[in-house]
Amino acid sequence: MAGIGVRLNRIFDKQSITAGMFGVLYGSCLTVAPMVLVIGVLLVLEYLLGFDQLDFYTRELFSCTILYTFIFSLLTASPFNSVLSKYMQDAIFEERYQDILPCYYFGLVLNIFLSCLLGIPFCLWEHFVGQVPVAYVFTGFCGYISLTMVFYSMLYLSICKDYGRISLFFLAGMAVSLILGLVLYFVCGWETTRAMLLAMTVGFFVIAALEYGSVRRYFVDNSSRFWPVVKYFGKYWHLVLINFLYTLGLYIHNFVFWTTDMRIVVARSFVCNQPYDMASCLAMFTNISATVIFIARVEMFFHDRYKAYSEAVIGGKLSDIQSAKRKMFREIANQLLDLSRLQFMISVVVYLLCVVILPRFGFAGMVMRIYPCLAAGYFILFQMYAEILFLYYFKDLWGAIFTSASFCLVTFLGSLVSTRLPDIWFGTGVVVGSFLAWCIGYMRLRWVERNMDRQVFCQGTLIKPGRRQKRPSDQVYGKTA
Repeated sequence: MAGIGVRLNRIFDKQSITAGMFGVLYGSCLTVAPMVLVIGVLLVLEYLLGFDQLDFYTRELFSCTILYTFIFSLLTASPFNSVLSKYMQDAIFEERYQDILPCYYFGLVLNIFLSCLLGIPFCLWEHFVGQVPVAYVFTGFCGYISLTMVFYSMLYLSICKDYGRISLFFLAGMAVSLILGLVLYFVCGWETTRAMLLAMTVGFFVIAALEYGSVRRYFVDNSSRFWPVVKYFGKYWHLVLINFLYTLGLYIHNFVFWTTDMRIVVARSFVCNQPYDMASCLAMFTNISATVIFIARVEMFFHDRYKAYSEAVIGGKLSDIQSAKRKMFREIANQLLDLSRLQFMISVVVYLLCVVILPRFGFAGMVMRIYPCLAAGYFILFQMYAEILFLYYFKDLWGAIFTSASFCLVTFLGSLVSTRLPDIWFGTGVVVGSFLAWCIGYMRLRWVERNMDRQVFCQGTLIKPGRRQKRPSDQVYGKTA
């Protein structure tokens, strides 16, 4: 993310209204533009192809297919991304560029294997039990695998700081989807949902292919050394657990509400809760700007404090080290406070716009009654995730595990309780889970601050640890005549 921070720093240094607006637009385009492009193309295709004129079953089957494609492609990618990111960063730091492609291929095989392990049984059930045509099922499965590859390859391009290229790839892929969908419907005479599903699948595949080509352009040599990558999964298993629990926590409240009486079962396979899922989507977009704010402010301000502390540890006096540490943790507190304050102002404005404008487009009733509580929960959730990233900076993996595990578990239990509450309080599980995890993350950061010296200066070992080795002698030195 440093590439964005440097660019934003140059933009905001001009200290003008125009520069500020351009900086926000630039950061937004590089972080949330891919998601906005996908949703925008879907909405355009639905409007041009007469999606709202279809029967309820056909519309819900397509909507659930897209929903499951996104959710489970993110879930299957989550266990691997953090460990592979760590390995790749270490390889780049040590200038072992020939080890990047083995890491990429090994992670890709793992990701696709897990995705198929979940996707193939579901698709078989969808066809044989749900009586969905095999062509439709196969197209949806190909879209699911293609999107899994898209999310996986984005990891490598992000580490290479090539955010602009990611946005361009999504723009190209979604342009292909839009054109192909129109051709299939108006020229070939395909049915609406078949044309849209194949168009989105091809678009996802185009993005994945472009990302793969870009990765190969960056890293040409291949050492074929796969065993070091496997060892990283054993060494940094904490990262697997942290990222999976956090990603699961993002959707576990939806899964709980999929079991209530409000659920809709489509083709005896897909389960969803349309009002709650739509309210969750609106709540997420209300607070998604926190990602842009965090990237901009942390990389422009905290990174310098972290670098100053590291340099003081290497060659500074004790007073310099203590002063740099105080400034660094003071900067963390300032960034968390600024993130909350700025995001609160943005969320209030977006919330008011949603309440006033969305009912005119059919978003009313239960969706808008569930939305406020979920919006508050997602506001706290993004603040909590910022604390997890700060814990990553200080290698406090156990603290990050406690934070993500408490978020996932409490959100699950709280959502079970909130299903019995009035619909205005359905989002209570997200609010309670996010707030408790935020408190744990904050207390863990304070613990890191108190124990920073021990963590930095007492981590090494004088004697290499091992088993079945002879105990060293107690003699320190000997004097000879």
